Amino acid sequence: MRDVLVPTLGLLALLQLKHVLADFVFQSPYIISNRWIYGHPGGLLHVAVHAAGSLAAVAIMGLPGLAALSVLLIGEAVVHYHIDWTKDNVVRRYAWTPKDAKFWYATGVDQGLHQATYLAMAGYWAASLPL
Repeated sequence: MRDVLVPTLGLLALLQLKHVLADFVFQSPYIISNRWIYGHPGGLLHVAVHAAGSLAAVAIMGLPGLAALSVLLIGEAVVHYHIDWTKDNVVRRYAWTPKDAKFWYATGVDQGLHQATYLAMAGYWAASLPL
C-alpha cells in the first residue's frame, strides 16, 4: 500500500500545481474570452496546455503504459473542456460577474470538479503501476 500511496500523492500534488499554472497563470484573455464557444481554438488551446502539463507531471512520476497514458490525457482533456465550457456558458447565460455570489459558486464547483478529476487520474495512474 505504502509503495503506491506516496507516488500517487506526489502525482496528485504535481497535477494540482499544474492546474494552478494552467488555469491562473497561463490563460490569456484570448482563451478566457472564447472558452464559452464550443470548439473554439481558445478553449482547445486551454485544454492542450492542461494536457501538456499533465503529461509532464506523469513523466516526472513515471509513465504508465501507452494505453493508460492515453486514457489519462484524453480523458482529462475531454472532461476539463466540458467542465469549463459548461461553467462559462452558465455564467454567461445568467450574466454573473465577479460581483455576484453565484459567479463564485459556479467557479467553486468548476474548481472542485477539476480537483475530483485529478483524484480520479491519480487513482487510475496508481492502478496502472506494477505491484
